Amino acid sequence: MKRTFPVIVILITLSLLGLFIVQSSWLNNLLEIRNTEFRSKVDNAGGRVAIQLNGAAKSTQSLRLPKRGGLTFNSDFHLHVLKPPTIDQRYSVQDIYRMIRTELETEGIRDINFEYAIIAPSEDIEMSTRNFSKEYWDTVVNRRHYFGIVPESGSDFEGISSIETLVIVVPDFKKQVWASLKWELIGALVFMLIIIAAFYVTIRSLLNQKKLSEIKSDFINNMTHEFKTPLATISLAVDAIRNDKVQADPTKMKYFSGIIKEENIRMNKHVETILQAALMEKQELKLNEVPLHVHEVIQHALDNHQLQLQDKEGVVELYLNAANDLIEGDEVHFTNMISNLVDNAIKYSKDKPIIRITTHSTARSIVIRVEDNGIGMNKETLKRIFEKFYRAHTGNLHNVKGFGLGMSYVKTVIDAHKGKIKVDSTLGKGSSFTLEVSLKKGNA
Repeated sequence: MKRTFPVIVILITLSLLGLFIVQSSWLNNLLEIRNTEFRSKVDNAGGRVAIQLNGAAKSTQSLRLPKRGGLTFNSDFHLHVLKPPTIDQRYSVQDIYRMIRTELETEGIRDINFEYAIIAPSEDIEMSTRNFSKEYWDTVVNRRHYFGIVPESGSDFEGISSIETLVIVVPDFKKQVWASLKWELIGALVFMLIIIAAFYVTIRSLLNQKKLSEIKSDFINNMTHEFKTPLATISLAVDAIRNDKVQADPTKMKYFSGIIKEENIRMNKHVETILQAALMEKQELKLNEVPLHVHEVIQHALDNHQLQLQDKEGVVELYLNAANDLIEGDEVHFTNMISNLVDNAIKYSKDKPIIRITTHSTARSIVIRVEDNGIGMNKETLKRIFEKFYRAHTGNLHNVKGFGLGMSYVKTVIDAHKGKIKVDSTLGKGSSFTLEVSLKKGNA
């Protein structure tokens, strides 16, 4: 797992990078296609408007010359009377704007912004929208389209009329093209987010697998060590008991059988710890709640650690100040919880442990505080202290044993009793665990 993990992460990263490149290329191609399509649609719409204007010129009332004799040409007759009326004489700015808008919508372009103008043959502006002049000269971001307006072939004005020009300007052309790709972009973004989320979940799962693999290895190593020591001690004690001299001495027999009994109890305790962890994993921790006096539970837990305290020359300071210590709880689990806190305080002490246990009661709850003068914890350890199988780094302290299940068990038990737990610690000075549990109803 340790070797393959970096390779998997690299492959996932390269795949994600490749996906980004493909997505970027796809967007560029889509933009180019939509750009061409957009221009084509504007050209089609503008061309049809020009044809409509041509048809309008053709349908204008024809000029009929009188028969010979009815009219003679002289210097007062000017050819300009034969010219058809100009676009601005036949349409308003709003009329042509609506014509262009209608044709653009026919092409499927509904929200496009545009400006237009009709340019006379003399290149003067006959008519235009308000912002045409401003947008016309900005050729960096705007696009211009030109459409010639001439009478159709066969009209009375063919060859007489000058050519007028319809000019359509599309401001911020690229911006409007991007806007037309709104739904495609949203779909692409959602797709990318899904892919990124999938990669994130995959990498996170791999990290969790790696972490679980390491935890599993540490747990197996610790469990092997914890069971190997008592088994070796029992084996030596059994060999000693088989000795004829030892069998002849009742004192020695009692001593070695006592060792076997103690190591057997120690192994049973380890098995119980592992079984408790299995129950917590299955969420099957069921409480047999009965009225409990917390002070009695604390005293009982301390009695079970007298040998450890004597071995380390430890001192326990008791300040049981709670006026009311009656709660409803599971005697076994609550006792084990206090016992784990005391055991933890003893194990993580450098020299002679000094453990201070204080209690006080409020209107609705009892507060239990367990303090020690141990090695303390850093911020990282404080964050993870209640994680299953997690064990704090003990520096030069190598005699700390266990499975990393004690604090996890404490948190599970206090939660099952609907209580609270708070941890304070200073590295090198010690730690304190504060428990708060509701008092028995009716006695609060």
